[in-house]
This record gives sequence, C-alpha cells and structure tokens, in this order.
Amino acid sequence: MPAGLVTAGALAAMFASAFSTPHPSAITNPPPDKIVIEIATVNGSGCPAGTAAVAVSPDNTAFTVTYSEYLAQVGVGSKPTDFRKNCQLNLDVHVPQGFTYAIAQTDYRGYAKLESGAYGTEKASYYFQGSSQTMPVTHTIRGAYGDNWQTTDKIEVAEMVWAPCGERKNFNINTELRVFGGSSDTTKTTSFMAMDSTDGSINTIYHLAWKECPVRR
Repeated sequence: MPAGLVTAGALAAMFASAFSTPHPSAITNPPPDKIVIEIATVNGSGCPAGTAAVAVSPDNTAFTVTYSEYLAQVGVGSKPTDFRKNCQLNLDVHVPQGFTYAIAQTDYRGYAKLESGAYGTEKASYYFQGSSQTMPVTHTIRGAYGDNWQTTDKIEVAEMVWAPCGERKNFNINTELRVFGGSSDTTKTTSFMAMDSTDGSINTIYHLAWKECPVRR
C-alpha cells in the first residue's frame, strides 16, 4: 500500500488570511470535554445527501469522515462525467470553551483498480469559514494497480493555522477524485478509484492539535 507524504509548506499558504483574535498558547493535551462535529451542508457528485458521515475519536485527537458512494471511473460501464467526483463538506465544530484546534495531519484512504496506462488523482483542501480558498494538494496513483491506497498530508507545528479563539467558524473540506484512461484501452477495460466504504472500515482521518485560548480580560 503506497503512502504519499506531503510536508506541507504549501499547506500553510492554504490558510492565507490571518485572524485578528488573541493568539493561543502552546500545544496542549486535548480538552477533556467531548467535541461535537455536525455536517452543516454537503454538496458534490461524490457525496450525495446521506452518504457522508463524521465521527470524533473518543480521546478528541482526531475525527473521521466516511463516504459510501465516492467513486470515479473511466471505461466500460461508465458515463463521460464519471471520471471526476468531488465532495464539499461544511462542518459545524463545537469546541469546548477555552480551547482551539488546528489540523496537524490528514490520512486519505480508499481502493483503486487501475489498468496499465491509466492513473488516478486524489486532491484535497480545507479551510476555516471566512478564510481564503486553500491551495489543494494532489496525489497520483498509476496503473497497473489494484489495492487499497493511502496518502498523507502533514503540517509542521510552526505552519499550523488555528481556529480563531472565541469565534464559531465552520470548517470546510473539499476533496476530489479523478481517473484518466491514459494509454489504457477504455473501450475494453474499466479503471476506477474510490474513497468510500460500505462498512466504515475505510475513512479519512483528520488529526487534531489543540491549544488553550488566552483568558479574555
């Protein structure tokens, strides 16, 4: 199972706008009180209504997004528009008072069956409500390939951008899958790339870092 690792100086530029709220302190342990994440809106061909779900880890160190109909394909049995699927999630994140969070690492997972000469791409970005659109990071998997896949985007501590203290800013996630026939014979074969799971065993994991917000006086 290949893993693509991006040490993302580029990801810092994703969060281009600076917030005018007080700066949080040093990274700390997750808050003891449970965080709650709800899907506010969902849009895209890769996540029809009711096919995306979010769950928070018991220790508040991460949350997962699971899709059940997220698959891009080309070739026999596919429509011209099936080569690209995307999903836009707008998440309402309820954080315990006095804490703020940032994304430290994201692990994307799925399954791909790509004929020799074909290839697929996974592209993702995320940003807080009110900030500039982020620069997406893209990973490529080339055929022949038939296995689970995983890619990882990691953000260095100094490059993390934090949700503004004392404000409710929704968290937006944009993802996209594309499959290209390349030199494969799409009249006789089918290539696909999926980021979905019927049993919840394949999901995207967003690892969280936490800080305590300064006390307002």
